[in-house]
Amino acid sequence: MRRFTLPLAALSIALTIGTPRAADTPGVTATEIKIGNTSPYSGPASTYGVLGKLEAAFFGMVNEQGGVAGHKINYISLDDTYSPPKTLEQARRLVEEDNVAFLFATLGTPTNSAIVRYMNQKHVPHLFLATGADKWGDYKDYPWTIGWQPSYRTEAQIYAKYILKEKPDAKIAMLYQNDDFGKDYFLGFKDVLGDKFDKMVVTATYEATDPTADSQLTSLKASGADVLMVAALPKMSAQAIRKVHDLAWSPSLFFMSNVSISVGAVMIPAGAENGIGIISGAFVKDPPTQPGLTIRE
Repeated sequence: MRRFTLPLAALSIALTIGTPRAADTPGVTATEIKIGNTSPYSGPASTYGVLGKLEAAFFGMVNEQGGVAGHKINYISLDDTYSPPKTLEQARRLVEEDNVAFLFATLGTPTNSAIVRYMNQKHVPHLFLATGADKWGDYKDYPWTIGWQPSYRTEAQIYAKYILKEKPDAKIAMLYQNDDFGKDYFLGFKDVLGDKFDKMVVTATYEATDPTADSQLTSLKASGADVLMVAALPKMSAQAIRKVHDLAWSPSLFFMSNVSISVGAVMIPAGAENGIGIISGAFVKDPPTQPGLTIRE
């Protein structure tokens, strides 16, 4: 947390309070800076609510150490239930009622998609989004928005290249969330496979609010696919791992989106033994896997 969050937050604060008219900047006083956030503390992505809690704890620590440049951080994090309309409602509250200086680490692809135009119309910084959607690099249309996580589409391209190298004749089954998060994986595979995509890939989607994707996985297995790609949120990913096991389906290659590879949030609920052999990528350390730490169910 210290390595990643502090430099980004400090940079955001410095950019905001370091301007000649900082005193006129909403959310900034001589002693305080207000930072807004939305996180899914409830709903289908509530697993990620821990991130908002960790950020609140981190900023609390910063305040205990004296704040930043004499300013204490007032971190206001609201529950959006991973619902785009709710995210827009909460973003408006943060900007128009709470008068935050900027939004920081708002979580989710569909949720940030719902507020990106509003934030840019209001000229309120929308910083370091907790989503790896490929579109957050559109600085020309959305100059007030800055992404952070590695691109989902690039991640998918890496998996597709690996499949072509290891199993060039594979039949690939892909389960993905039916929004811009999941579609980046679809597009990444299509980028690499090109004309081969329709012959090699069979797809199924699910909605973020669906209770399970059991029927989709059953159909994907029936297609005869021997490679599986799952681009899903943690709860659905854990269910998918367990369902694949229950179906006695043993794909020769099983890929999982990097947003759903937490040992504690995904692998333990799925049954750790059921996740052996799954392939993914990671850009941060998973604390439960570090030496000296243990996991309890």
